[in-house]
Amino acid sequence: MIETRGLGFAYPQAPVLRFPDVAVPQGGTLLLRGPSGSGKSTWLALVAGLLTLSSGEVVVAGQAVQALAGAPRDRWRARCLGFLPQKLFLSEALSVADNLALVFFAAGLPVDRGAIHHALAALDLAALAGRKPSQLSGGQAQRVALARALLLRPRVLLVDEPTASLDDEACAAALDLLRRCAAGAGATLVISTHDARVVQALPDAQTLRLAREGFA
Repeated sequence: MIETRGLGFAYPQAPVLRFPDVAVPQGGTLLLRGPSGSGKSTWLALVAGLLTLSSGEVVVAGQAVQALAGAPRDRWRARCLGFLPQKLFLSEALSVADNLALVFFAAGLPVDRGAIHHALAALDLAALAGRKPSQLSGGQAQRVALARALLLRPRVLLVDEPTASLDDEACAAALDLLRRCAAGAGATLVISTHDARVVQALPDAQTLRLAREGFA
């Protein structure tokens, strides 16, 4: 679940960006919509605790994010959230399997190779475990990043513009995969998008609309 109240954030030397309140139940789906520059990525970063809010409060999976800082916030994020950003941040120095192993280090947990194999196999990636990211197609790399996001069965899955560069067939497949994976983990799913195809594919999702007028 995600609840935000009076949420505001200001970058240095910039006006305050204020966000509408929202409440998403556990297992629900939220579409975060708005034009470029309206604050979609900022909202995701605030919910994930990657940025510290300027005002208001954020509660994610029962945890007040603003009550955590430093290492405890990092461990909470790694254990409770799955984050699929636009830039996938796969380390070229590591194999696919070792990229997933980083999740355990971030969460302060021992590496579970069996869980890594299961996560990759669930997305038909087991045969690619030893490859480097440069040896993957774009679609394979996105599925590896999704496997990484789902590895610890997060309570919340945050996804930033997953269909922006996909054709219609790949878009439909990606959304179906996200929906099935979130449902399998019982996770709340948040998708940031300006793609009308996402709205059409998820007609029952809640929508939070952001606009440049949010700046004050």
